[in-house]
This record gives sequence, structure tokens and C-alpha cells, in this order.
Amino acid sequence: MGKPKIACYWAASCGGCDVSVLDIGSKLADIVEQVEIVFWPIALDFKYKDVEAMPDQSIDICLFNGGIRNEENEHMAKLLRRKSKILIAYGACAYLGGILGLANLATLKELFSRVYRETPSTVNPENTVPQPTVKVKEGELKLSPLLEYLKPLNEVVEVDYYIPGCPPIGEKAWEALIALIKGEKPPKGTVLTADERTVCDSCPRVKEEKKIKELKRIYQVIPDPEKCFLEQGIICMGPATRGGCDAQCIKAGLPCKGCFGPAPNVEDQGARMLSALASIVEVNSEEEAKRFAESVADPAGTFYLFSLPSSMLKRRVK
Repeated sequence: MGKPKIACYWAASCGGCDVSVLDIGSKLADIVEQVEIVFWPIALDFKYKDVEAMPDQSIDICLFNGGIRNEENEHMAKLLRRKSKILIAYGACAYLGGILGLANLATLKELFSRVYRETPSTVNPENTVPQPTVKVKEGELKLSPLLEYLKPLNEVVEVDYYIPGCPPIGEKAWEALIALIKGEKPPKGTVLTADERTVCDSCPRVKEEKKIKELKRIYQVIPDPEKCFLEQGIICMGPATRGGCDAQCIKAGLPCKGCFGPAPNVEDQGARMLSALASIVEVNSEEEAKRFAESVADPAGTFYLFSLPSSMLKRRVK
């Protein structure tokens, strides 16, 4: 029968998901003895033609990280779906859209103008921007065109399972992978390595009655290390975020940013967090309410840092 065949692919993401695969350290050598890695471009010299030559359904499990931002990402998602028995959206970008998905609030024209012309460090008097093709003396070079907006993996192909996190917790991810290899398959669509509770449920901080009059950004104060962030007026996405991360950020002194995605039975993570925040605000006038709302410096980046492309908002409507 042979060893189970595993593939890993990196689409539109930062690369942290690939690094998380290595987080288990010396255990990786033991796992590699149990599986055959048939495609992992960042680590080994594989070419796209190698995947194209594989029989359909010949890859047992594919870990696909990153969102779908350009035509190459989309092509590889469809190709690896066809070649894989089990396709896993690995990490927040593939699962939800991720931080790169915040670019959905701008048009392609606005993105190119900002990145290549307007940033303070950019010197571009000729207004040069990347083109899909360019001719050089050696021949024609091609660059995969960007799509109009970024999509999570499940908007392009059918996804069997999801592993959340930015990045995922390497050891838990490998445990889930080994379980799948052994035939221990949960229902399709299951979010692996995660809880049915929220991050708040596993948070060690003391929680009392939450009533706040103002919001503070974490750099503006020295938070009490024992007290709930929200009760100190610091936005923490714990109430709206699926647990399973062991509250690692909170234990390190940082509020939850929401990378494990919406809590179970929550359709829109940002909307749920806004609802939770509204329930603890104590204001006595319209002016106080306006001042409170304005204290959120970056609403999209605060409430939809990882989940904008998979939320009810999805993207800017032209």
C-alpha cells in the first residue's frame, strides 16, 4: 500500500504556516518516516509539472495555506483539489482570508497606486507598476495577474477540513494529520484542532462585571496581568473567537486578535464582537457614544483582522 502521500502548498500568505509545520522540532523526523512528501515547493525542489503528472486522487492529504489572490493561486487550488483525497485549508488565510484579505477594502487600482506610488518610502517618478508580461532579451516573463479581491479557499474549491490559526499550532496540526492518516475522519467541514468553546472559556484572567466607559490601545497603558483585558478597556476578540489555541497570546500578555476564527455557530466574527462590546459600554449621552466609537482607531483591522473575506462584508462594493 505504501506510505500516505502528503502535499503542502503556499498561496497568498506570509509563509508562517509553512514554518509552523516545522514547529514540532525533532518529532518531524519521526513523522517524515511515516509519510511520503510528494509536493512541498518551499522545502523541496518540486515543479508544477510534477503535480500535473500525478494521477487524480493520488495525494492522500494536502495542506493548502494562503488565500486566493491571483490566477496562479486559483489554478493551484483547483489542481490540488483534483489530485487530493483530502484537502485542508491550513491556517487563517486559507480558512478565513486572513490579514491579506483586508485589501478587499480597496480596488486593484487603489492598491497599486498606494503600494507603488504613494507610500512615504516609494521613489517612482516614472509611475512604474508590475505588468502581467514583460519582454526582455532572454524572452517573455510572465507574472500571474491579481484577482479583483482575495477569497478564502472554500470559495474556489470544496474543502474537507479546516485548521485555524496564524499560524496553526504545529504539534496539534500534526496530531490531527496523523489521526486522518489512521482513518479517524470527523464529519466533513470540521474545524480541526479547535474547541467548541470560545477563547474566553480558556482564558486564565479574572473576569468580573464588565462595564467600560472608554477604550485604550495596549501601548497606551500597562495592563493588569491578572485582569480581563476587556474590563480594562482593551479590545480582546476572545468572546467572538473559537478556542483551541490555549489562549497563548493572552498568556503572553497580549489580547486575542481572533486568528482561530468565529466561535461555533457564529456567522460573522466581527459582528459578534461588536455586539459583545456594545453590551458592556457605559455611556450616558450621544456625545459620549460618538467619542467611544471614534476611539476604535481601525474598525476593520480590529474586528475583521483575519476574517473579512469570509464575513458578511467580504469586500468593498464598488
